Amino acid sequence: MPSLPQPRRTPRQARSQALVEAILEATARVLAERGYAGTNTNLVAERAGVSVGSVYQYFPNKDSLITALHERHAAQMYTVIDTVLANSQPRTLRAHIAAMVHALLAAHRVEPELHRVLEKEFPFFDAPKDQSPADNSIQQRVRQLLEQHRDEIAPRNRDLATWVVLQTLDSLVHAAVIDAPSQFAPSAVERAIVEVLMGYLAGAAR
Repeated sequence: MPSLPQPRRTPRQARSQALVEAILEATARVLAERGYAGTNTNLVAERAGVSVGSVYQYFPNKDSLITALHERHAAQMYTVIDTVLANSQPRTLRAHIAAMVHALLAAHRVEPELHRVLEKEFPFFDAPKDQSPADNSIQQRVRQLLEQHRDEIAPRNRDLATWVVLQTLDSLVHAAVIDAPSQFAPSAVERAIVEVLMGYLAGAAR
């Protein structure tokens, strides 16, 4: 699979970083409102209050904007995961998993329309995780969690277990937020996701 389209350059100074953040915020709003087909660099520039030349200074095309937006989202999710895994008490596997599910659901509910677009309209984000530094950091952090609790989990292949946990989280968290089932209370859905993960991880080790 080809590499994802990358930004033209990385901002170094605070002023440039603020400009890029404004462009990405504008991209997020336009995407949430218009979807992929209705988004273009001119609209993004207009919404950000900058010239289209300023957009092209950092992003050569629309897809590079989307890639940067995805990377920003993944970096935010890494921060969420790292924070709850470092601070959740008591430090049992279930407590860590429950805290992680709760935090990810809360984070995704902040911009559900944006997540709907990113999840449903961009299949090229199925690219290998090693193409995204933030996604790779998430994988390493969850792998570390499973290693810390290796005596509590049933799967012997912890690399495979990490993949299963992340794929399950991605699927169920997005489903709970993007296609929220109205017949179930959010708290019940959250508990069910935890049980699915614990059923796989603990399994015969219970």
